[in-house]
Amino acid sequence: MRIHRMLAESAAGVLEQVFDHGRVLDRELDGLFRANPKWGKRDRGFVAETAFEVTRWRRAFAFLGGDESIAALCSVHWLRCGFELPEWWASHPNEVAARDAELAGQPRAIRESIPDWLDELGERELGEAWDKEIDALNRRAPVFLRVNRLRIEVDGAIEWLHRHGIEASRVPGAADALVLPAGKTVPKPLVAEGFVEIQDAGSQRIAPLLDLEPGMRVIDACAGAGGKALHLAALMQGRGEIVAMDISTSKLSELRRRATRAGTRIIRTDSWREDTLKRYAGWADRVLIDAPCSGLGTLRRQPDLKWRLTAASLEKTKRLQRRMLDHYPELLRPGGKFVYATCSVLGSENGGQLRNLTERDPRRTIEEELIVSPAETGWDGFYAARLG
Repeated sequence: MRIHRMLAESAAGVLEQVFDHGRVLDRELDGLFRANPKWGKRDRGFVAETAFEVTRWRRAFAFLGGDESIAALCSVHWLRCGFELPEWWASHPNEVAARDAELAGQPRAIRESIPDWLDELGERELGEAWDKEIDALNRRAPVFLRVNRLRIEVDGAIEWLHRHGIEASRVPGAADALVLPAGKTVPKPLVAEGFVEIQDAGSQRIAPLLDLEPGMRVIDACAGAGGKALHLAALMQGRGEIVAMDISTSKLSELRRRATRAGTRIIRTDSWREDTLKRYAGWADRVLIDAPCSGLGTLRRQPDLKWRLTAASLEKTKRLQRRMLDHYPELLRPGGKFVYATCSVLGSENGGQLRNLTERDPRRTIEEELIVSPAETGWDGFYAARLG
């Protein structure tokens, strides 16, 4: 199998932006594909797979190729895929296959391709479980869908997808979730019909933890583009009020578009301002604090995170989480409840933050706690707890 020069150089260019300039991998690929609309599915797939797998296995490939350059890392990936390296490519590492056996004897940080500091942190916080969790987080993620029950039931969604040539299966433990076969996805025009949303099964466990009832007032305090807000609306059967908040106006604009598509009218958006806590104090029956976090539970989909994350940025994020827990419950009416959630596998971002909160504020008690382990479920990693 031969490699097209333009595609190879394009993949290397994306990796340069990710490794050398800290860019977000998904965004770099999206920009590249928009700039090359005539590329076919196979071309895009070659570039995307090269970029994702080299990012995922950066340290392991450097060991196998004996070189940390992007050219060498790409060469290792292509050789392992059975491609023939062209003469014009800058790096032709020798004995890659022979070194595969040696990789198993290397330190975990090299085998699992993560920074040393992150490996030490994972072991310190998760102990023996870290081995299985980081192994699971290095596996490719399937596509999960959430059925929008405002417009269709789960069985109906399965039949609808089947009519369009897409096989989907129920996911035990996630009532509204479907999973697609490995390597399959749903074309954008079908998603645009509003019957399903792309959302990891682990993420779908968060909204039900709020213990919702139709007619409630709910605040999604860190709504982003609205995946969980849309789930909240469906669980409330389209009755009540949801205020979706975020500091990003562009994400809230996308949320409004998705809400229209999903057929819900109970979501309104509001950008965070200095007076937001005061304006909404005591307003909500439920508050979802889907807090900024390390994102380590999503490494399967965002392998570039492990190279962008630093110990300093993680500590800054933990301080923000603590401030949110101190102040965002002020949005609740007396007797209201809130859920704190992250997409992290680190206890210091999760239960550790809530134990600190209950020590600072004895009024707060943990009613129910959820830990989604990638190693045990095959889903992304999540944590959530409901507090009264």
